[in-house]
Amino acid sequence: MTRGLKIAWFASSLVSAYWNGAATYYRGIVRALHDRGHEITFYEPDAYDRQQHRDIPDPEWARVVVYPVDGIEGVSRALEDAQSADLLIKGSGVGVFDEWLERAVLEIRNPGQLVAFWDVDAPATLDRVRNNPEDRFLELIPRYDMILTYGGGEPVVRAYTALGARMCEPIYNALDPATHYPVQPEQRFQKDLAFLGNRLPDREARVDEFFFRPAAECGEYSFVLGGNGWADKPMTPNILYLGHLYTRDHNSFNSSPRMILNISRESMARYGFSPATRVFEAAGAGACIVTDSWTGVELFFEPGSEILVARRGAEVSEYVRKIDERRARAVGEAAYRRVLAKHTYAHRAEQLERVLEFRTQRRESVL
Repeated sequence: MTRGLKIAWFASSLVSAYWNGAATYYRGIVRALHDRGHEITFYEPDAYDRQQHRDIPDPEWARVVVYPVDGIEGVSRALEDAQSADLLIKGSGVGVFDEWLERAVLEIRNPGQLVAFWDVDAPATLDRVRNNPEDRFLELIPRYDMILTYGGGEPVVRAYTALGARMCEPIYNALDPATHYPVQPEQRFQKDLAFLGNRLPDREARVDEFFFRPAAECGEYSFVLGGNGWADKPMTPNILYLGHLYTRDHNSFNSSPRMILNISRESMARYGFSPATRVFEAAGAGACIVTDSWTGVELFFEPGSEILVARRGAEVSEYVRKIDERRARAVGEAAYRRVLAKHTYAHRAEQLERVLEFRTQRRESVL
């Protein structure tokens, strides 16, 4: 882009990762855009106790506006504040006033302003509208200048295009090397296999298969689990459960175990091309990653040399038994080199700029 843009972004939260898996993604993209000269204001609701569980203060690289949710007045004032932006973004999964915002950002559009819907859970959104032909979001999709997603590849692009989207572009998760990097191992995390993820309905069966089953099969090895919601889950004695893990501990968590496990949500695995944020965080720490199998993994890392892929829980158990420290270190170092070369948020910010430039030129040619 030839000049810095004013960007207004309505989404779940930038300052809190509490029950907010998109926080790292938002932070990486926003910081990278700021570094490239853009001015970002991030509007988030005071909801779900996130402000009481902040893990970063208001950053220097974005203006954060927290609005109350005890009525429509707070978000309405935030929207008025955002009207002067060059790019207005409605993120999916804000959690409060979502349907109202989906329409409102379009209704306040100014001449020359781009309006985007940024879907951080495209499989869930697409399933939602397919299962409900009366969903009001369906009629809004063609009105957005673009749909941006944080994953999904061609299946998601085709699905959104079929619903009338003018343009759909995946902006994948990535690594922010300023926040996620290798550190010295921490004893409490020095286990054979570690998994970090909140307990969600469309992930639990896969966690049973890829984490709890291997833990039961490999009783002589040690496992560690982090994330909200697992406290009442039956666990074998070789599992250490940590509960919510603040982002300040993520580097130690990723740098300490012999292997880090990634488990996709069912919908993400079904669509494919949806690497979780934790994959890039772990690669940035030089971790040896074991991931459940999903279509498109080879676009990001080379299976067998930069990442280990398991089609079922028994294969995770086999990795736990057979991948020694030397091999794990080699896989982690290869992933680290790949992520720095191809998959940082600086790369994603450059991609977004190209998308915005193309969309602007296309709209001007029509006018």
